[in-house]
Amino acid sequence: MNIYDQLQAVEDRYEELGELLSDPEVVSDTKRFMSLSKEEASIRDTVTTYREYKQVLQNISDAEDMLKETSGDAELEEMAKEELKDSKQTKDDYEERLKILLLPKDPNDDKNIILEIRGAAGGDEAALFAGDLLTMYQKFAESQGWKFEIMEASYNGVGGIKEVVAMVSGQSVYSKLKYESGAHRVQRVPVTESQGRVHTSTATVLVMPEVEEVEYDIDPKDLRVDIYHASGAGGQNVNKVATAVRMVHIPTGIKVEMQEERTQQKNRDKAIKIIRARVADHFAQIAQDEQDAERKSTIGTGDRSERIRTYNFPQNRVTDHRIGLTLQKLDTILSGKMDEVVDALVLYDQTQKLEELNKQ
Repeated sequence: MNIYDQLQAVEDRYEELGELLSDPEVVSDTKRFMSLSKEEASIRDTVTTYREYKQVLQNISDAEDMLKETSGDAELEEMAKEELKDSKQTKDDYEERLKILLLPKDPNDDKNIILEIRGAAGGDEAALFAGDLLTMYQKFAESQGWKFEIMEASYNGVGGIKEVVAMVSGQSVYSKLKYESGAHRVQRVPVTESQGRVHTSTATVLVMPEVEEVEYDIDPKDLRVDIYHASGAGGQNVNKVATAVRMVHIPTGIKVEMQEERTQQKNRDKAIKIIRARVADHFAQIAQDEQDAERKSTIGTGDRSERIRTYNFPQNRVTDHRIGLTLQKLDTILSGKMDEVVDALVLYDQTQKLEELNKQ
């Protein structure tokens, strides 16, 4: 099937979905209606672009007809030539956009995410930098209209973050933040440094798509659940009723501890969300490693320990090592204005996939 047949098939499906979504029988079936609405939304941009593209093709045809009819009229002939030139350039632009829109979509792109940030090499300074990354993602989420909920956090003595787990919910969260997994490096003079020397520290980020129970079901027999008393800073007991939950996935050894909520059930619900995402991610990563052994992967799916970005404070510079992007905007990016970085990563990934597709 060539690109035009593919596009026509997508448009035909879009029109079919429009009819289905106005069918009272479908409207009354909430689950089916939601599923079809989601499908319609996912192809709307492709259909709109394709329809605009067909109008450009019509403009080219009209300009060619005008050229045939304007022999002898220099002014009209010049207008027709200019229209034809512009329309052909527009046609090329649309064809590139349509190729990208027809690329196989990551099934996780529309999902919410579970975000984990940990201070790594560098002690207190690494924990403080992890806190800076958390603020950056919180502010970016706010700018996107997403909900950012901290599910579990542990801090060190200087206000830095040992580890934080957050749920980020909203439209297409994973599609924009999936490239953030990896080691983030900071170069700056720590507040504790009296000699003014620049130190290098790292924090790690892990982005996992939220996994629904229907997508990945964990056998209850594979879980060990312990209930205990939640404790506050310094270990003092803050709850007379045992509400904290420790959940272990026995086959993988993956463990989650949750005590943020006041009730055992809420802590249990959050723990199962995190452990389901971690277990699914664990097995997805094994599958990805096997795939990468055969074929070099594109960005965002490789080694989780890979250093992906450096934040250099003395030079106000951020460098993404995967795509060779350097911006003298560290303060802007850390304040949550990440769009330039995110857009560059998305574009690079799309370009890589297009090149792979053209080789086939």
